[in-house]
Amino acid sequence: MLTPKQKKLLIEKYKRHETDTGSEEVQIGLVTKRIEKLREHLKKHAKDFSSRRSLVMLVSKRRRLLNYLKKRNEKVFKKVKEALNI
Repeated sequence: MLTPKQKKLLIEKYKRHETDTGSEEVQIGLVTKRIEKLREHLKKHAKDFSSRRSLVMLVSKRRRLLNYLKKRNEKVFKKVKEALNI
């Protein structure tokens, strides 16, 4: 789980404008951070299957968001993908 401070920092990094909290870029950034945390958790707890399922669902969600962003604005898609090293 992301702390409110971590979440705020991620939103500041990827937002489009001052009041933006839900654009595709922000959502992709937040999901990516959650994926990284779950990967670390699963390295220590390999048999935690509910966390593994959550990881798979998050990866699928990120993929859908990336596909949507690519259709909508390919320039921003490439920028986000490069920034997140995906």
